Amino acid sequence: MARLAAEKFLDFVRRSGLVEEQRLDRLLAEAKAAGVPLAGDDAQPIARLLIEQGVLTRWQCDRLAEGRYKGFLLGKYRLLDHLGSGGMSAVYLAEHKHMGRRVAIKVLPQNRVNDSSYLDRFYREAKAAAALDHPNIVRAYDVDHEGNVHYLVMEYVEGRDLQRLVREGGVLPYELAAEYIRQAALGLAHAHEVGLIHRDIKPANLLIDGKGNVRLLDLGLARFADDEQASLTVQHDENVLGTADYLAPEQALNSHNVDWRVDIYSLGCTLYFALTGHPPFPEGTLAQRLLKHQTEEPPSIYLDRPDAPEELVQICKRMMAKLPQLRFQSAAGVAEALARWLAESRQASARGTSAAASAAVLQAVAASGQMEGTLPRGVPAVIPLAGSGAPEAPSIAAKAAERTPPKNPALVDTADNLGRPTLKGMAPAVVSASGTPQSLVIPASSDSDKPRGKRLPVARPLEPAPAIVIRTSDSSAAGGKRPASPQRIPWLVISLTTAGLIALLLLVAYLIALRGA
Repeated sequence: MARLAAEKFLDFVRRSGLVEEQRLDRLLAEAKAAGVPLAGDDAQPIARLLIEQGVLTRWQCDRLAEGRYKGFLLGKYRLLDHLGSGGMSAVYLAEHKHMGRRVAIKVLPQNRVNDSSYLDRFYREAKAAAALDHPNIVRAYDVDHEGNVHYLVMEYVEGRDLQRLVREGGVLPYELAAEYIRQAALGLAHAHEVGLIHRDIKPANLLIDGKGNVRLLDLGLARFADDEQASLTVQHDENVLGTADYLAPEQALNSHNVDWRVDIYSLGCTLYFALTGHPPFPEGTLAQRLLKHQTEEPPSIYLDRPDAPEELVQICKRMMAKLPQLRFQSAAGVAEALARWLAESRQASARGTSAAASAAVLQAVAASGQMEGTLPRGVPAVIPLAGSGAPEAPSIAAKAAERTPPKNPALVDTADNLGRPTLKGMAPAVVSASGTPQSLVIPASSDSDKPRGKRLPVARPLEPAPAIVIRTSDSSAAGGKRPASPQRIPWLVISLTTAGLIALLLLVAYLIALRGA
């Protein structure tokens, strides 16, 4: 905050119209009674008081201290803060004077007002936003102008865009990236249903709030599919509209003669960014990057994430197909494919967690046997975890573990696409280096492990439990019995795992009882 005399600062506050006269006089009287200096060469004490009382914001005080007391009021709204600026507009946080509702207001710069192409584009965005009402798209409330100030009133969402999220926190876990893109695809599907093409999908236009909800931003380049070609001409060397790093090949050739599938390509590039931390073609000039989108395949995601799930990688590649007819033919299809992969991934993770719990109990039994010095006779020293034909739970656990990102991944700026550290999970202890399930070996006891001078009780031999095998092959040759349906196999695995856990717990209790005897 610039240094300003207290009297001058209060004069600017009164001129700004931000505070009613009666309220300001009451606050000043209370401040004077509290010993706050209302005169002198420093306005910071009174400014600090007004901020603490919620009368002014820090941004407002900074502008007032610079002598800029105009422009805080726009129609029915009071500007509270500056959220950001771009080539087309500046965005402010504002509050309705009477309702108190906070909104985001996009203001067209004064130097663009006299340019009919920019003004038309601004109102085209307002028209596009007004046609949409979906939880994954930022809503528009109003569009108006006050003199030469044209502005669009939108829903205010407190959060971070995907570009900033990845830049500050590193690449996303696979399931989280898929979920964000799934939500964005749902928003696009709604826009496409009403005939609207976004044409500028990119990480910076995906806003994510604190609850993980995604909203599409910036419809400044959006157009309706039935708009006349003559109305789409944009001057000032903007025959190519969009962002080069996420632009579909056909959009680079003719931005005005495209369909909804350009949004699917751009959304695929956005998924690529979320998984790798950089766009598909981050290097080269603008023209070179546009050409690569038309002629080259992007570097494999596996170069940055060798453990990336194959099905998710294939979804991303299909979204980024060069030919529109080879992509998903609708945004709804993208959302369905990602939802299906997410469901399968979460189910595999749940099965992997169950398998890990079983392994932990077996390890506890092994540790108990070592502490006692021996295991009861008849209990095998090698306990197989998977028999012939049984579901390979350990390998599923390994895949699920690979999807789990390590804590505190290295933060690398998104511009750096070389040598990015890979997020890998840890393989379960019961899986070998080759990925095949291994038996858990419980070391046999030796005489040196036994306490000297004390004979351990000898347990009565136990009969080995019969092996239970789940066969996945066709059983018609062996009696014609119907095989278990795929839907029932997960429940059968869970039931068997639970029964095994109970049996193992009873075994531990038995060993403890023997020791006490």
